[in-house]
Amino acid sequence: MSDQLTLTAETRERGGKGASRDLRRNGRVPAVVYGGKEEPLMIHVEEKLLIKQLMTGHFMNSVVMIEVGGKAIRTLPKDVAFHPVKDRPIHADFLRIAKDAKVHVSVPVVFQNEELAPGLKRGGVLNIVRHELELVCDAAHIPDEIAIDVTGYDVGDSIHISNVTLPTGSESAITDRDFTIATIVAPSAMKSSEGDTTKDEGEGEAAGEGGEEA
Repeated sequence: MSDQLTLTAETRERGGKGASRDLRRNGRVPAVVYGGKEEPLMIHVEEKLLIKQLMTGHFMNSVVMIEVGGKAIRTLPKDVAFHPVKDRPIHADFLRIAKDAKVHVSVPVVFQNEELAPGLKRGGVLNIVRHELELVCDAAHIPDEIAIDVTGYDVGDSIHISNVTLPTGSESAITDRDFTIATIVAPSAMKSSEGDTTKDEGEGEAAGEGGEEA
């Protein structure tokens, strides 16, 4: 489960580009907390601390407690905007959530036991269609990652969401089809139809938005 993170914040009274520029010059990042049937709360956080938490690799699917004005607000990060040249965070959005809330998150997938997949042992290639899974899960139990066991998979086999055991309290946000997560392909097939393979991956992602997948 992703660790709970904490960000100390201060409220900001002024909005607009000028006020935001002033905050950034002083090592602060403007942000907003919204949702939960309450008015949006404009805040700013320390840039160095935000970067440190972003570097954990699981910031976007972790519960973040925003400490401001003597109270803590339970939130889920929804967006972090970065400077197009300097690649520094310039704004962040946080969604208020209840302790027992269900949240929609994207969780990375990792593949295990590749040495036990006959197709990979014979030189096949693991063609990953989805590097993340869209899940609906308990806010208090957001998984860091989803481990997928490839034991027994051979060349030509596909791994679908129905083949994956999700953690208790988590379910796929996509429920209208058994979508493909990865396939095992032969190296020669990859080389002879590299363009087609790229197309298949694109179609897989498009299908995630509403199309049908193999």
